[in-house]
Amino acid sequence: MIWPARRNPVVQHVVHTDMLRQSWHRAWAALGMPASQAVLDSLLAAYQEAQRSYHTLQHVQEMLALLEPVLIQAQRPGELELALWFHDAVYQPQAKDNELQSADWAAKVMRAQEVDEAAVQRVHSLIMATCHAAQPQQPDAQLLVDIDLAILAADAPRFAEYEQQIRAEYRWVPSLIYRAKRRAVLQSFMERDVIYSTPVFRERLEAAARRNLEQALHVK
Repeated sequence: MIWPARRNPVVQHVVHTDMLRQSWHRAWAALGMPASQAVLDSLLAAYQEAQRSYHTLQHVQEMLALLEPVLIQAQRPGELELALWFHDAVYQPQAKDNELQSADWAAKVMRAQEVDEAAVQRVHSLIMATCHAAQPQQPDAQLLVDIDLAILAADAPRFAEYEQQIRAEYRWVPSLIYRAKRRAVLQSFMERDVIYSTPVFRERLEAAARRNLEQALHVK
């Protein structure tokens, strides 16, 4: 079963609800808990809000496609997959606490399901790692952050689309200011010793990400 993604200013993408539902149930099963359909519906709706162009179900699906082959490497796969689901659950382009609100939403849902508090705190920390303020040290956080940043290594058409989607989310920012701020973000990744913390993603994605960043910085 598929649903059409909600219209956004850049492009429409197909939402594969079977894939999403399978992942949602797998995450909760790994925690030994039932999966809430009501929460899943709320998340699907959140990721299709009108202000989003990049932080959508397309992004979730792309991350899940990368997660599935490496899920066996996770220390706590259910927690990692649940953190992936919630990491952009709250997204307002003008806000500065989206990750915190997303992490708090995940914690609220997990506590309602009576998940162990230690697991709640770990998921909260995983989501906060996607702020990208620093490279994570914990293995599951490294996997999550590498998967979140995999878009930097996308093929040329997808990377160009990604850049357009980010601009669309910040359409209210004047062009000169946006270009300067965006350049600073991209340059911060370029200046890291490594972009990807895990060997599997560093080997697969590092070179491509640096090519994309170099080209984007050259244009800006």
